[in-house]
Amino acid sequence: MSEAATPVEGLSRNNQLVLDALSRSKGPMSAYQLLDALRDKGLRAPPQVYRALKWLSGHGLVHKLQSANAYVACSHVACCGGAHQHAASTVFFLCENCGAVEEKSDSAFNQALSAIAKDIGFAPQTTAVEVSGICALCRAA
Repeated sequence: MSEAATPVEGLSRNNQLVLDALSRSKGPMSAYQLLDALRDKGLRAPPQVYRALKWLSGHGLVHKLQSANAYVACSHVACCGGAHQHAASTVFFLCENCGAVEEKSDSAFNQALSAIAKDIGFAPQTTAVEVSGICALCRAA
């Protein structure tokens, strides 16, 4: 992602700053990387960033990548300003070489995952699958 996020109605200044920074980032960012990037814009304490990340995550505007302990802007923010309804399962493809992250959702994958969960009597609340490897651009280089 390379552009600032589309302004989302109802965002506080800090939330918009964090969302913009993640939207411009070429890869996931940790809370402390965000703090460093936004210090000159007035964010000076970790709680400011963590509060923004919590709010943005709760509203589906950013995703936390557990394996990296870092955040990415939802790829749907640019097209619908956060009004996108997320699928039951989201798959994140993380490039080990360049750090790029691709967010995808697929109905067949969602159905297969739901069927597996049902077979074992499991009721998933949220599902995010992280797949690490090498992206097409890095493989082509």
